[in-house]
Amino acid sequence: MEKIIDIRSDTLTKPTEEMYEAMFKAKIGDEQNAEDPTVNQLQDISAEKLGKEAALFIPSGTMGNLVALLTHTKPGESVILDTESHIYRCEVGGISAVAGIMPKGVKGELGMPLYEDIENSIIREGRLLPTTTLICLENTHNAAGGTCISPCQMKCIRKIANKNNLKIHVDGARIFNAAIAQGVDPKELSKDADSIQFCLSKSLGCPFGSLLVGSKNFIKQAVKKRQMIGGGMRQAGIMAAAGIVALNKMINRLKEDHENAKLLAKGLLELGMEIDMKTVQTNMVYFSVPLSIIEPNKLVKKLKDNNIFIGSPKGNRIRVVTYRGILTKDIKIVLEKLREVVKH
Repeated sequence: MEKIIDIRSDTLTKPTEEMYEAMFKAKIGDEQNAEDPTVNQLQDISAEKLGKEAALFIPSGTMGNLVALLTHTKPGESVILDTESHIYRCEVGGISAVAGIMPKGVKGELGMPLYEDIENSIIREGRLLPTTTLICLENTHNAAGGTCISPCQMKCIRKIANKNNLKIHVDGARIFNAAIAQGVDPKELSKDADSIQFCLSKSLGCPFGSLLVGSKNFIKQAVKKRQMIGGGMRQAGIMAAAGIVALNKMINRLKEDHENAKLLAKGLLELGMEIDMKTVQTNMVYFSVPLSIIEPNKLVKKLKDNNIFIGSPKGNRIRVVTYRGILTKDIKIVLEKLREVVKH
């Protein structure tokens, strides 16, 4: 049977054999009582990787972001964030429905809000006003194409935050992609943030889990917020074991995914697709399909008939994502099939 090449998302990454073995042999205990040794080890490694004092294992990235919002803010306050950010668009409105916070949306450029727009959006203290207390950033930025925020940009945001007594939370679901793409230590991307959430799934290949990192005091409070929204766990070391393997073995190989994404983007351009190459920085490629070449839904269907799965069109825009398990030879097959499809 011909191999199915599925490049809809890096959430399709499968665990490695080493992860399965580690999960099977994991030492476990009651995580809610901080008695699971494997969870404790994962949290220590995570905090060290990002240069923070402490970390908390959480079932998902969406929950990790929500726990951070609940910990940093009080109901009735406001948060500044990009209107295309995952927290704003894709987390079911939890920022308001659960945390009781008013989002103050600003437009980003390549996933980074303009400094002037951030400053102009700060709501000062006032009897009638939802005072701004937090800035949320996303690194890498999914909807912007997997683009990266640099240490220099983080430093500038930190200055704005300090000047206005604000905290900074980073949705760093793919923070290690950002670090590899920029050739920097992940600590350089997190040192100016008060908290950061990152996913063990996606390109790191785990079946479950995210980490929230920050100061000891922040994590102490975050534990209670996680419990409040049902995120406490028991023998979670079974899942944490895969995370330890991921953080020790899966980060450096992300470079391969980035190289394959660039190869794919260049091939799509040659076939007449429209791409802003400034956005192709990590493992994502967003491209637009000219109607003069083929109708987007028809392109998706024809590729599916050839065992190639790509993202569903939004208008004529489509996302494809590379990850472990998608090889360079697979990218070449995708481009060859695309070439055949657009010719007929």
